[in-house]
Amino acid sequence: MPRIEPEEQDFDPEEFSEADAERAFAEGVRLFNAGDYHAAHEALEQCWLATEGADSDLFKGLIQAAICMYHFRRANLAGARKLYSGHRKLLGPYLPERRGLDLDGFLAAMQRTMRPVLRARADEDVSFELEERPILRLIPRPGSGGSPQPRASGSL
Repeated sequence: MPRIEPEEQDFDPEEFSEADAERAFAEGVRLFNAGDYHAAHEALEQCWLATEGADSDLFKGLIQAAICMYHFRRANLAGARKLYSGHRKLLGPYLPERRGLDLDGFLAAMQRTMRPVLRARADEDVSFELEERPILRLIPRPGSGGSPQPRASGSL
């Protein structure tokens, strides 16, 4: 199974504005929820690289979750297992919610989805079920008319 290598990009974290971060974060969430885990990783990585504050590990945890699911979807169960515990350790300090994400619900969904992988023998296949994948759910903001949006939580 080939490694995921960073795409060549013209990306300068120093020039990444708060508006850029909001767009990249929203796009990363959208891509993750669509099951496009590699692209979600790329969008969230921009946020992580541009972050010097408290959310650095949040982005890193979301990236690890995306790559965990990427490996599972491609039947690389060993790769998925390796990244599973890392995302939990990184996201745990942000519970129950950060940047509008329901992290409690997300970690529970990841655990449900990954349970068969974690319990499988080395020679056992576990199929990826797109309908059963974890979703990054956004908590509606007060005054948003029930429309959940990712939200900033300090500067990047």
